[in-house]
Amino acid sequence: QVQLVESGGGLVQPGGSLRLSCAVSRNISSINDMNWYRQAPGRYRDWIAGITNRGVVMYDDPVKGRFIISKDITKDTIYLQMNSLKPEDTAVYYCGANVPPMFWGQGIQVTVSA
Repeated sequence: QVQLVESGGGLVQPGGSLRLSCAVSRNISSINDMNWYRQAPGRYRDWIAGITNRGVVMYDDPVKGRFIISKDITKDTIYLQMNSLKPEDTAVYYCGANVPPMFWGQGIQVTVSA
């Protein structure tokens, strides 16, 4: 079992920034890859960013150039720095650990609104 706890969400104005954190209950170097997903109202949960245990990062097109995924192996924590936020970024954001199998955090709300 792996427990994941997201933090750092909230309300931000368009053009603003937020940093999400995901604290993991085991050594993240032993996990195949760590990922961020999001689910907007009425939509499926979409993958948006991932980082492998070797540090290779990948992004979905809607967030490429604006979001940055990173990890701190000393804290067993991954981060999602979100810049230039848009109203369409509003969603519940989930941290996912692909051990495998996949484990999920509880999700955290991010709302981008004036």
